[in-house]
Amino acid sequence: MIDWDRINELRNEIGAEDFAEVVEMFLEEADEVAVTIAAGIEPDAVEAALHFLKGSALNLGFQELAQLCQTGEKAAAKGDAATIDLGKVISVYEESKTSFTQGKETYAA
Repeated sequence: MIDWDRINELRNEIGAEDFAEVVEMFLEEADEVAVTIAAGIEPDAVEAALHFLKGSALNLGFQELAQLCQTGEKAAAKGDAATIDLGKVISVYEESKTSFTQGKETYAA
């Protein structure tokens, strides 16, 4: 679910203090997008929302979320937004966030 090597790479690239700020910013912005999706996002906004989540997920090593968002983003681009299980996207985001929060001190160097 989490690519801890990516987490460590990012932390080493930008330093621990900046890493904490990046994580905080990502989680705040991703939480906002997740709330928007959960509240019933318009079909024409799905692609952009999933694109945002995918990019943020890739930066923070949320592999499963990134893959799910990529699949959904492609479907939305084809006009198939109604076929995307947005509930699963939110669920995987929440699971990823929990896994990251619980494991960041253990796995990240």
